[in-house]
Amino acid sequence: MTWIGQKRDPQPTRTIPTANDVSLPIPSRPNIAAPAARMEMPQVASIGKSLYIKGELSGNEDLAIDGKVDGTIALNGYQVTIGETGRVAAEIRAKSVVVGGSVTGHITSDERVEVAATGTLVGDIRAPRVVLVDGSRFKGSINMDSGPAASKATGNSSAAHDHASTYAGSTKS
Repeated sequence: MTWIGQKRDPQPTRTIPTANDVSLPIPSRPNIAAPAARMEMPQVASIGKSLYIKGELSGNEDLAIDGKVDGTIALNGYQVTIGETGRVAAEIRAKSVVVGGSVTGHITSDERVEVAATGTLVGDIRAPRVVLVDGSRFKGSINMDSGPAASKATGNSSAAHDHASTYAGSTKS
């Protein structure tokens, strides 16, 4: 409101910033070296659905197979996972093995073998722990002896086999 004889106060002019005038704060780059030292990402090699490998497969990391492998797989101390689309015709030696696809061949594991509900295994298993999930298919034999130490502790290998059978829920005939 103005009084008679008074001049109006001039309105301050406002400038509207353009897109080029606006500066957004740029986040600082995280220190990548520090978290990497604390958290190590597991190394897992992968054989994709369209890959076919024939021969000997060995290495020092976990392996996921979704393609086809024929031959031998030797990953002592590491895990082998055969996915639902994986087709393996090989002798497998690993720390642990999970079968979700199809395997034809013997499996030797230091810790555990699991045949998932989608898995099929035709071959023998030698491992201290074996899991056959409901719905899985298996044809072969299972040897759950821990090795030569188990035979020496019981006196003979047949006694160790009978003892293991008791734990598996079967009865001796």
